[in-house]
Amino acid sequence: MSEVKIEQLIGIMAQLRDPKTGCPWDLKQNFQSIIPYTLEEAYEVADAIEQQDFAELKLELGDLLFQVVFYCQLAKEENKFDFKDVVDGVCEKLIRRHPHVFSTAQLLTEEAIKENWEAEKAKERAAKLTDANASIFDNVPQALPALTRAKKLQKRCVNVGFDWPDVKGTLEKVKEEIAELEDELNRAEMAEDKVAEELGDLMFALVNVNRHLKLDPEMTLRAANQKFEQRFRYVEQLASEQQKTLQDMSLEEMDYLWEKAKCEIKKRN
Repeated sequence: MSEVKIEQLIGIMAQLRDPKTGCPWDLKQNFQSIIPYTLEEAYEVADAIEQQDFAELKLELGDLLFQVVFYCQLAKEENKFDFKDVVDGVCEKLIRRHPHVFSTAQLLTEEAIKENWEAEKAKERAAKLTDANASIFDNVPQALPALTRAKKLQKRCVNVGFDWPDVKGTLEKVKEEIAELEDELNRAEMAEDKVAEELGDLMFALVNVNRHLKLDPEMTLRAANQKFEQRFRYVEQLASEQQKTLQDMSLEEMDYLWEKAKCEIKKRN
């Protein structure tokens, strides 16, 4: 997008927020109120990418960019910062975090590049830690999806050396958490809060397995959701071909169609 078009977009946002002639809906908004829309637009971008719908992706990226411009307009009105400050900040950060591209530094391997990136991020966090009670977790956003936040919390621990040496340790932890969950489920009087706690520990441990395998837990689960949906849709199709509804079928009948669906989809792939 050209500089002229960026200025046009910023101008449109300013008009929408004009106290006299602006849009009533836009004028009502504040930093907190547009958070849900920002998250929604980010997920719509991800969905367009997964669907390989690049025409839609172009539109969704525009919607996401508009969210950035919206926040900048709100900040400008409160004399905090503006769009130019945001661009200046990200440019400075990207140049500093990529010395192998923008300076004479030699980072010859992907691992070295990653280590430098994490070191720069650690320096940025350290610069912000002025409180004696500050924690390495302080700026991990609470609003992140739980799986993503779990991964970020674990990565912060890696930076101070608190981590399993390899994936085997994480798998052993998963087994340990499964056993503890089973113990709670097998009690004469099951305590729901304890079961939920142990189930949470198990999910957190599985995030650790993903991280050690260099997989993103959010994407891993999204892929599992997609696979489950694809198979179950095929079960629905098979039931329809038999002129039946799933509500009319027994669990055994549905399970038979499920196994058939698994086999058919595997053949296609």
